[in-house]
Amino acid sequence: MTPTDVPNEVIERVQKLRDLINDYRYHYHVLDESIMSEAAADSLKHELSQLEEKYPSLITPDSPTQRVAGRALDKFQKVAHAERMISLADVFSEDEMRDWLDRIAKLGAVNPELFVDIKMDGLACALIYEEGLLKQAITRGDGRVGEDVTMNVRTIENVPLSIAQEGHVEVRGEIVIFKKDFENLNAKQRAAGKPEFANPRNLAAGSIRQLDPKVAASRPLKFMAYDMVSPDLDTNSHAYEKMKELGFRISGQQKIYHDLRGAMQFIYELNKIRQNLPFNTDGAVIKVNDRKVYRALGIVGKTPRAAVAFKYPAEEATTIIRDIVISIGRTGAATPVAVFDPVQVAGTTVRHASLHNADEIARLDVRIGDTVVIYKAGDIIPQVNRVLIELRPEESKPYNYEEALHEQYPELEFERSAGEVVYRVKGSNADEMLKRSIEYYASKSALNIEGLGEKNVEALVDAGLVGSIADLYLLTSGQIQELDRFAEISAHKLVDNIQASKTPPLARFITAIGIRHIGSQTAIDLAAHFKSFDALRDAAEAELLELPGIGKIVAESILAFFSDEDNLKMLDDLSTLGVTPIYEDTSGGRLSGLSFVVTGTLDSMGRDAAAEKIRALGGEFHSSVVKSTKYLVAGHNTGKSKLDKAAKYGTEVINEQRFLGLLGEK
Repeated sequence: MTPTDVPNEVIERVQKLRDLINDYRYHYHVLDESIMSEAAADSLKHELSQLEEKYPSLITPDSPTQRVAGRALDKFQKVAHAERMISLADVFSEDEMRDWLDRIAKLGAVNPELFVDIKMDGLACALIYEEGLLKQAITRGDGRVGEDVTMNVRTIENVPLSIAQEGHVEVRGEIVIFKKDFENLNAKQRAAGKPEFANPRNLAAGSIRQLDPKVAASRPLKFMAYDMVSPDLDTNSHAYEKMKELGFRISGQQKIYHDLRGAMQFIYELNKIRQNLPFNTDGAVIKVNDRKVYRALGIVGKTPRAAVAFKYPAEEATTIIRDIVISIGRTGAATPVAVFDPVQVAGTTVRHASLHNADEIARLDVRIGDTVVIYKAGDIIPQVNRVLIELRPEESKPYNYEEALHEQYPELEFERSAGEVVYRVKGSNADEMLKRSIEYYASKSALNIEGLGEKNVEALVDAGLVGSIADLYLLTSGQIQELDRFAEISAHKLVDNIQASKTPPLARFITAIGIRHIGSQTAIDLAAHFKSFDALRDAAEAELLELPGIGKIVAESILAFFSDEDNLKMLDDLSTLGVTPIYEDTSGGRLSGLSFVVTGTLDSMGRDAAAEKIRALGGEFHSSVVKSTKYLVAGHNTGKSKLDKAAKYGTEVINEQRFLGLLGEK
């Protein structure tokens, strides 16, 4: 391949990436300045290497990429900790560190010696030895009571089964999976055609909580010690020396400082090198080294006064904004959402992030096509940190928020009240929107929950018994009986009907949650393609657009729905309450590959019932005749327009008796 074979936009993108990476490198390595986070720079380098791998002719010598077990258990036993496994309070800045030292100084710990170590990201566990032999391994649990996971922990190769120490010994640490081992494990998963694991921390925790020790034994788990509770030693640094002497692996990053300045300098240095450490980390632990002083300072709630965890800034990555969609929440508020190429941030794959409101878009000057830095606020919520203007396409245009509202919601009017930053649907009422969404959720074309008609829904919402769709599954017959519209029998029946809807067909559930532009047939098509609700929820725009009948408007609507925080909370609540959509494969049904339209009135069933029977047997039901329509079912008072279209497209017109025969009901 020669450069002439490469699209111009790729050549331009590669050159801009090189220029920005080289600029970053000059500031970082020559001027000792940082124009972006190391994580963001790494993300740009990764994109450049992928482009060069795809187009080898673009590689040049000066490119930045060219630089040189036992039996299974029935359950885990609960075990009380002899001494609480505490959590540490988080601090995020040097000022907060100084405030912490001021607080403990007032309690008598003036200018204490500080013990600093890296904070490892794993599953906290206590190992208990009696007379030199491993007796028990207990998870943190709630700090007071954990679970006995001894059989699983014994499979971890670097956990000593015996130590040269008599009496009672308790060592605490983190069970982790090293990054390299995690990557190798996922490579094997891919090679076997199995799904990849999300991140090392979750995999380590999940492995230890498997009832079969063989699972833990098959995983590359390691125990990294960070504290010796017993025997009681004089300093934390002495405890580390003792653990190392007894054969426990420690981080190797621990140091002692006599002032805040030295400790902070080391903490910042750890932040720079943490990407190169074998394990994942999100901060550093700082303790008063003298254990007598440490104990004297005591505990507040679940946290000791004598230690804190310094948390590093959230991990960052770069990606390209492909679209900005606007979601309408339960209150009628319009929230813009950035949709971008999937990117790994803090161990998870993210595809979209809230842009909050029109003012935030203007402040960031974010545009479709921009390369942006994504981070996770609190390591949970994806956010757009800033735009890399240097990589902006020349043809980009500022995002016109009001124009986008009109394009995406042409049937709605929006208003922005004085002093507010949020646009809302004009005349919207949160309770009315909730009532309509519950009615639709329970309607015949959705989950068909008998007893949740308009009047009953109004009564439940007005009484404050239901504040979201998920609240339906928390209703009790006693609560419902208090309402004027219900007696004991009808209240019990309604609760039973609601509970019976917990395992709905996937297509009906997709219909029920009320994604704009998604009718019954589109929901069926989505269910048939994705086969699980989680897969649909995680779908990228490009994948949606590949499906027949899914255009940009529908794809944007789906993305907007799954980007809205209210919707995500509702879905998570439904899942927690046991609502689990089930995919039913009807592709092999007797009507598979056939499409129907029903016109007029049928004697044996209504149109909705006919549609349900057709779809249950693998057929497609449509409201109008098109070229692909196989049968037009003609009942009484048949419409002439549908008959004319049937004649035009060669669609076969059949009567009700023939239709029943195709259904297998005659």
